[in-house]
Amino acid sequence: METTTKAMAEQTANPTPTPTQQAVNPSPTQQVLKPEVSTKLINPVSLQQLIKRDRGMMTLSDDNMMLKQIHETHAPDGREFNVRHIFRLVEDILNRATLTVDPLTSAAQTLETTDDRTNQASFIALLEALSFTIDRISHEIAYRSSSGSDAHATTLLIFNLVSSYSWDAKLVLALSAFAVNYGEFWLLAQIYPTNQLAKSMATLKQLPVIMEHSGPLKPRFDALNNLIKAMMDNTRCIVEFKELPPKYISQDLPALAKAMTLIPTAVYWTIRSVLACATQISTLTSMGHEHWISATSEAWELSTLAHKINSIQDLLKKQLALCYQYIEERIEAETYQKIQSLIESIHIDNMMILRTLICPKDDVLPLLEGSTKTRVNIDVLRRKNVLLLISGLPISQDELSILEQIYDESRVNRTRTESQYEVVWVPVVDRSVVWTDAMQNRFESLQATMPWYSVYTPKLINKAVIRFIKEFWHFRNKPILVVLDPQGKVVSNNAIHMMWIWGSPAFPFTSSREEALWKAETWRLELLVDGLDPTILNWVKEGKFIYLYGGTDMEWIRKFTTTAKTVASAARIPLEMVYVGKSNKREQVRKCANAITVEKLSYCWQDLAMVWFFWTRLESMMFSKIQLGITVDVDPLLREIEKLLSYDKEGGWAILSNRSFLFVNGHSSTVLSTFTQYNAWKDDVPPKGFDIACMDFHSKLHSNSLPCCRFEFPSEVGRIPENMKCPECLQIMEKYITFGCCHDESAIKALF
Repeated sequence: METTTKAMAEQTANPTPTPTQQAVNPSPTQQVLKPEVSTKLINPVSLQQLIKRDRGMMTLSDDNMMLKQIHETHAPDGREFNVRHIFRLVEDILNRATLTVDPLTSAAQTLETTDDRTNQASFIALLEALSFTIDRISHEIAYRSSSGSDAHATTLLIFNLVSSYSWDAKLVLALSAFAVNYGEFWLLAQIYPTNQLAKSMATLKQLPVIMEHSGPLKPRFDALNNLIKAMMDNTRCIVEFKELPPKYISQDLPALAKAMTLIPTAVYWTIRSVLACATQISTLTSMGHEHWISATSEAWELSTLAHKINSIQDLLKKQLALCYQYIEERIEAETYQKIQSLIESIHIDNMMILRTLICPKDDVLPLLEGSTKTRVNIDVLRRKNVLLLISGLPISQDELSILEQIYDESRVNRTRTESQYEVVWVPVVDRSVVWTDAMQNRFESLQATMPWYSVYTPKLINKAVIRFIKEFWHFRNKPILVVLDPQGKVVSNNAIHMMWIWGSPAFPFTSSREEALWKAETWRLELLVDGLDPTILNWVKEGKFIYLYGGTDMEWIRKFTTTAKTVASAARIPLEMVYVGKSNKREQVRKCANAITVEKLSYCWQDLAMVWFFWTRLESMMFSKIQLGITVDVDPLLREIEKLLSYDKEGGWAILSNRSFLFVNGHSSTVLSTFTQYNAWKDDVPPKGFDIACMDFHSKLHSNSLPCCRFEFPSEVGRIPENMKCPECLQIMEKYITFGCCHDESAIKALF
């Protein structure tokens, strides 16, 4: 450090004359130079000497002294300018001057035309205000890089020239000055073959000779390009720190505070690198090709600088990422609060709510219309009832096909009250997961099948909106249907259960409408199979006995169907039986349905979508009642629904009906025993009727052997009840956490 200080003192005491001083006051020697003497004197200090001197500075251990010196030059007076505008211009120059690993071929390269704002009055005024400073730095860089000046001293000189500016502005001004010289050099290299003026100027700068000896220079230019790229990346990072919004971040944030301590060092070494790059170009244009043999060594020096800058930049980028994360969290929290406030406020229409939830930008067409597949503005939903279909990408084809059927039926007569709504698919994806081509294909495939509106891309959905959907509307992965009235008021946090149970007649999907629909319902066969199979409804009209049964135990199925037919024949009742499968184990259900059909055991649904919908409606009935705060001890209908769902988890089951009247809802063991013991109650059939006699005997068996009750709530269903009462004994049920896999390959494949 003493050597450096001494060198700086000597230079201050005996300053090297500037280029201007030399031109105005030429020395006597310069006036009488002979050609051979002149050639010797105009050669600058050898590049090896410059590099060695710079290497000594690069390995100084006392960085604190360097920081102290540059901080002493830092005296910002509050002047500000749009650094980004100038930096864009610098980037354009340096990118076009360093297009490939071999810049000597850069004349053949092309870049996309940048956004040209250089003719704007404000930009011209900005350049006029900065031109003197940039020109002065440019002259100093050009002169001192060719005169062997100490790199550290020259860097401090540049810091003094820009002492009034902020750190980012200092760096951009220095980089602008370098871009002027460097850009001029490569502009001549690109155009001199076709422009006589450029050719003459290029000859003075030895450009034709450089071109002839491009081979040995390639390592040097590769290193030069890499260093310039590192300089630009570092500058870009520092400019980004300056542009961080003060509304969301303060200087006392640890990540930003740490970055602020690193930035002066980053600016220093970037300006030092500017001088190193300028020295390279100056050496090429002022020394003969016999001196270029040192290119490999000099390339190593440039690479060392690039490594140092990249190391500093890595540290800055880590802090910048933390700052962006903090800002994102602040903005997300602010947006979340805004959504909450909007939801609770009164509006004249639904536009503000929909724009906030889907896309707040006015210049974006955020929706895709289902039938025409064209992008449309969100205004198409103004003052309409809107059903937000919120789901992830793993929405099943069964769910989509049933929803589409309900939607299409509502479109048949658009004048009906229950048809006055629009559906919008809002895809919710995990932003922490990398968006892959497979996910994009899955999204586009789903979107193509939907006849209703959909958000054009999941990327439009703000993270705060996703958080609100999950926390406020309890979305997990199962689709939910949030209903907004024409004023944007949320009338239902999840109407999907109403849609599955009643379809469009549940419009306008409010809680009061839901309660009214339940008041009109009873435990009857039509409730279970409505909208599923007209054949069953015809049997009801014909006055037949109808047995619905399920499970995947083929041995029990054979015994049950055979015994039931025997009993029906003995009792002389018209009987029809329907196999409705199981709520899971799709492939086993398919195999059972095929076997039942082949063996002609009973009628069954070959379309597994009908089986899925049957069980989905049952589960929706339970969830609908739970959402309304209804419990099994006060609602007999809910009690029967929960019994059936529980029997499905415990094995086989059967429901026996006489027309609409459901007289037995039992587990496989008690129902089969009721039929196998027909002789014990057959005498009660004439006075009571088959249905009552069967029901009474089954009740006796059931009371003697209550089956265990079990309910499973997948984690993705959203709100799970804190506790439940057993539909059999009305005691509070125990709660467990279970993990399960039914090896249903077709269902798994449907998700991807």
